[in-house]
Amino acid sequence: MRLLFLGDVLGRAGRNAVCEALPDLRARLAADFVIVNGENAAGGFGITEVICQDLLDAGADVVTTGNHVWDQREALVFIGRQPRMLRPLNFPSGTPGLGAGLFRATNGADVLVLNVMGRVFMDALEDPFKMVEREITACPLKRGADAIFIDFHAEATSEKQALGAAFDGRVTAVIGTHTHVPTADARVLPGGTAYLTDAGMCGDYNSIIGMDKEEPVHRFLTRIPSGRFTPALGPATICGAFIEIDDATGLATSIVPVRDGAALGGKREDELTSRAIAEWLEKNR
Repeated sequence: MRLLFLGDVLGRAGRNAVCEALPDLRARLAADFVIVNGENAAGGFGITEVICQDLLDAGADVVTTGNHVWDQREALVFIGRQPRMLRPLNFPSGTPGLGAGLFRATNGADVLVLNVMGRVFMDALEDPFKMVEREITACPLKRGADAIFIDFHAEATSEKQALGAAFDGRVTAVIGTHTHVPTADARVLPGGTAYLTDAGMCGDYNSIIGMDKEEPVHRFLTRIPSGRFTPALGPATICGAFIEIDDATGLATSIVPVRDGAALGGKREDELTSRAIAEWLEKNR
């Protein structure tokens, strides 16, 4: 089984790039299942129903979110009728929507997707480790689900690494989101879980984590706001991870970072998604 994950979609630049590229990207990689984090897709803050549907129509099977999930107030309503959009699992009981779901891949596999938020330097939600334990105990790998994917939306690298270590061998993948900067530590952990501290964003990298540079720089220099943060609108780079899964065990056999765009190395026309993915696919055809 092949699973493609795309990190935080940031504003118009990010969502246009993803919606344009994803149908071909999914076909070229022969991905059986696609997850997209869409929590920054609406002007950098939250997601609307129309944008969520656009991402699903482009080829996402599930849209995950994070701390900005409620920035667009309509999300509190439409999430109840959109089972393929998840909010963090560890919000308080009674919060609208779901934080986990079992979804069918194109190859017939059942994929359990968990959307969990960290607590270090973030909102004081319920313990993400306990919430993950609860879900995978109820639906364990290869007994309840053919694959288990965790989008861990968190700030601290240590917290992300700890969650990966805690559930190594019991879930297929733990992929971090939220910081909008892709990390260089994609690997399969000793127990067979694919891990990446942060997938990075899908957006304009000629920016400050996706936003026009002027206002963030001004605030760092003066400590005084002079306006709103606005998404950068230049050419977007698509970032994420591509994971190969052993159908017999539900564990990962490989993880390759996705880097599609000139901002993070190389000319756009030189890449399929990244040179590494192109080489991997050629070797494993």
